[in-house]
Amino acid sequence: AISRACREGELSTCGCSRTARPKDLPRDWLWGGCGDNVEYGYRFAKEFVDAREREKNFAKGSEEQGRVLMNLQNNEAGRRAVYKMADVACKCHGVSGSCSLKTCWLQLADFRKVGDALKEKYDSAAAMRLNSRGKLVQVNSRFNSPTTQDLVYIDPSPDYCVRNESTGSLGTQGRLCNKTSEGMDGCELMCCGRGYDQFKTVQTERCHCKFHWCCYVKCKKCTEIVDQFVCK
Repeated sequence: AISRACREGELSTCGCSRTARPKDLPRDWLWGGCGDNVEYGYRFAKEFVDAREREKNFAKGSEEQGRVLMNLQNNEAGRRAVYKMADVACKCHGVSGSCSLKTCWLQLADFRKVGDALKEKYDSAAAMRLNSRGKLVQVNSRFNSPTTQDLVYIDPSPDYCVRNESTGSLGTQGRLCNKTSEGMDGCELMCCGRGYDQFKTVQTERCHCKFHWCCYVKCKKCTEIVDQFVCK
């Protein structure tokens, strides 16, 4: 949001991106459209988000200090993901949309795309512990040390399959699931191997809709019996 606000002139402290022209950009394409100021957004986010962690002064080697170091590492990984995934966007110019000329600029990646990338990093996050010198080290030293682009954790994630009020997990018992799906909503995955129950329900929907002049749509109501599945 900050990077885009710079581009749109909403902030007096920054302007358009000054990123150098990419070397692989075709020579006849113009570079200089007002792009998202990713560099400023990165610096602002680092100062703003990390301030809360850096102002804490916990005892060296304490659990609280370990959590601060973990948060700082993950904050940086998130910022680098946004920075690294920014890409070139272009606009065509020419008579009748001929695209004889292109102007290009730097643009932030779609939020969903960044989120998907971070989800993959979350699934492969490195387990860490705090050593006697107050440094985070890997629990399993056989693995490569995490880089600044990797996520880390100290405590394992809770079991989201079962209800746990202390962690806020509602569990999956009683959740509707899709018997034919192989995704997150599929019964095999959502029900965590406990199986599922099947029942029939009556659904009422609008159907046989017709447009009448002028100007409204009139529909009938249709009912059908459908199978639904819930996790045990």
